[in-house]
Amino acid sequence: MDSLLIKGGVPLHGDVQISGAKNAVLPIMAATLLTNEPCVIRHVPDLTDVKFMGKILQSLGAEVTIEGDTFTVQARRIKGHGDYELIRKMRGSICILGPLLARLRKAEVSQPGGCVIGTRPIDLHLKGLRALGAKIVVDEGYVRVQAPRLIGTEIFLGGRAGPTVLGTANIMSAAVLAEGVTIIESAACEPEVTDLANFLNAMGAKIQGAGSPTLTITGVKELHGAEHEVIPDRIEAATFAIAAAMTNGEITIHGARPDHMNAVIDKLREAGVKVERRGTSLVVKRGGKLQPVDVTTLPYAGFPTDVQAQMMALMCLTPGISIITERIFESRFSHVAELGRLGADISIEGPSAIVKGGKRLSGAPVMASDLRASAALVLAGLAAKGSTQVNRIYHLDRGYEKIDQKLKQLGARISRIQET
Repeated sequence: MDSLLIKGGVPLHGDVQISGAKNAVLPIMAATLLTNEPCVIRHVPDLTDVKFMGKILQSLGAEVTIEGDTFTVQARRIKGHGDYELIRKMRGSICILGPLLARLRKAEVSQPGGCVIGTRPIDLHLKGLRALGAKIVVDEGYVRVQAPRLIGTEIFLGGRAGPTVLGTANIMSAAVLAEGVTIIESAACEPEVTDLANFLNAMGAKIQGAGSPTLTITGVKELHGAEHEVIPDRIEAATFAIAAAMTNGEITIHGARPDHMNAVIDKLREAGVKVERRGTSLVVKRGGKLQPVDVTTLPYAGFPTDVQAQMMALMCLTPGISIITERIFESRFSHVAELGRLGADISIEGPSAIVKGGKRLSGAPVMASDLRASAALVLAGLAAKGSTQVNRIYHLDRGYEKIDQKLKQLGARISRIQET
């Protein structure tokens, strides 16, 4: 499989354009199953996860047309079960469950996979669907749901690590075609959930409260086609902001949504990074000596778990002791050992990583274990002395559109080594 070879030590300078958000586009693509009319989705990132979702929709019977970054999906006649092998490989595929149940009143979906970053059960998804009236059987690797009628009700979706993003998406997508009113308490507040709600409303749904912990959904009889532009990827924007700080460069990040990144921007400024807002753009550079910070990942609008690994890489360069605490996923420290190969001094104590920073990192071969860990290793390689080879980068291609090309345009000495 492909790897990235990075020759570090070069400050990054220039402009980068942020792609559409992976975590927004997948549930939006799934929601096109709710109507037999065509839906047009713009600003779709070129990612392997998106291609997987396109194939899943096709396996369900939908027609998918791609022109540049625009997807047109029409689900005239669909079936309630898709390709087992496709669905099980990607966790995001679970978001087809709610739309299929709402449209067909039955669905059969294989238990999904994804990155190994800790247990991510779908019990809250199933709890919400049961509350709407679904009968559910889980066996032989499949989730089978059936509901002759979906009835609006009150649903509490809070979990051990906070609200569930995909669970909120699934229940919301099912409730839009339920009878009566559904109220979701402890709903996820992430911008990606709001983006899905905006798309569903454009299709004729009646959703109020998106972006807050309480969603009120008044069911309608049917939905129609719609056009929608996906929000920018706040995690990609944060990754490039950290790249500027780590390489002591200056990057202008275009097409971002700074209002979706307040927690990240706040921590970067606390760490001594200069972040200037210019409309929908951010100009990021190191403002002086880096300062150690303590970070705790939390549900939105807290510091995102998807930026934890990248922030840890920055703290490896920062003199002093930083403490990074992971409150969302219990196994999201797989990058620690690989950063150690580059010379980082990090120890794990329960849910926290203690980073003793300030040492120069040195290039070495490293192995990517998940999507955001991959990004952290690339950032560390950009700042390290010598050459770093990041192996198993298929994770990166799942969530970052042409990241090696974008970095190269900023001056990085980076090349993709393709599998022969």
